[in-house]
Amino acid sequence: MARVAVIGGGISGLGAALMLGRRGHTVTLFEQDARRAGEDLDRDFFGWRRPRTPQAVQPHSFLAPVRDVLRAEVPDVHADLLARGAREYHDFDWFGEHPPYRPGDEDLVTLRTRRIVLEAALTAAVRRERTVEVRQGSRVTALAFTAGRPARVTGVRAGTDTHRADLVVDASGRRSPVPGWLVRAGCRPPVVDSHRAGIAYLCRWYRLRPGGPRDAGRVKTGSSAPFALAGVFPSDNDTFALNIVLSTADPTRAALTDPAVFEAAARLFPACAAWLALDPEPRSAVLAMAGLDNRWTALADGDGPVVTGLVNAGDSLVHTNPTLGHGVALGLLAARHLAAHADRIAEDPARYHTWAGRALRPWFDAQVAADRAGERRLAEGSPSSDRRAAAVGACAFDDPVVMRARAQVRHLLRPAHEAYGAAEVDRHVTAWLAARPDFTPAHDGPDRARWDALIPG
Repeated sequence: MARVAVIGGGISGLGAALMLGRRGHTVTLFEQDARRAGEDLDRDFFGWRRPRTPQAVQPHSFLAPVRDVLRAEVPDVHADLLARGAREYHDFDWFGEHPPYRPGDEDLVTLRTRRIVLEAALTAAVRRERTVEVRQGSRVTALAFTAGRPARVTGVRAGTDTHRADLVVDASGRRSPVPGWLVRAGCRPPVVDSHRAGIAYLCRWYRLRPGGPRDAGRVKTGSSAPFALAGVFPSDNDTFALNIVLSTADPTRAALTDPAVFEAAARLFPACAAWLALDPEPRSAVLAMAGLDNRWTALADGDGPVVTGLVNAGDSLVHTNPTLGHGVALGLLAARHLAAHADRIAEDPARYHTWAGRALRPWFDAQVAADRAGERRLAEGSPSSDRRAAAVGACAFDDPVVMRARAQVRHLLRPAHEAYGAAEVDRHVTAWLAARPDFTPAHDGPDRARWDALIPG
């Protein structure tokens, strides 16, 4: 069994530490923030300033791999998550009555909850795990090495102490200092593939009032305009978030941080308007996030691993613009693989790098492609001209066969070309279009003139 040091106590770090510990490895988790997610979810969520983790207060929907990993590896965490108020939503719930079951349908489930609820459940489980030591408020400042070609990481340094480890896991997030440490130590640089996403997120949190209305009706949670996307994120304990996404170059972006302007803009989208009609209580300011990119950081190049004794996971390995919600899913998939193969990865990290490239990299590449297309569309403010692609999205809400394909792609279960390219799906979309000869791609949100009229001069 390996001695493992995990740098970073976010979701990926907590998940990796917990799963490693439950397989008998001795784990030390280093987290520089002295505060941890606890029992008062609202206080932690709305009152904890976390500048290194701006995504923590943005809305989340945890895709099927998150639920699957939790149920298979740490079922007590899954149960605790539900006990704390998280809700499960099956993609077929849209239809009221589910279609006849097919193998795999059981996986098409989203966990609807704020990120803090998952953090709290993981933190509680890690604290109970005797094989895991948590060093809260302990900042790792360097790696320890032994010479070689490549060099080997033998531990981490925190303060004046050096903690020895057979394997170090960098789960310190998108701003990880580890690549810089490797270069300064004379290692070959990690291979970084980075793509700027020219979009901005703005969200505001609400809570349904006690005794007030709770049913927004059968309304889609997403809406769109030619230049903006909007959505509703139903969450735990009667909370939900409204979210608006637009180009960073949009001249109205700054004005939307005013709660009154944000809410007026949100009401122009059917999804948001239906939830605002429930007269919810606002719980936050408008929370903005921009400066986003999609980045893949490989600790291996054409000559193999740039260092041994070290691997990366979570956002340190791959982080993506949150549009498709891949981040936590990819992080926990990596954590599970690390836990299952830690001894062999400690001996030969190339095994892990090869697995990550095969299992995770395709979803990164898909996000990059989607973002490039989406960024162009938002910047140009014009609807898609691809009638069939638009029909696939619209048809899914009428046809369970197409909804199944959509859900499989959304939940990282099948690539888009495979799911949508199936003969059965093609037949159903063709029939849907044939029944609607006048169908053209369209938006259910406002046009530009109506949008701009909301913005103070």
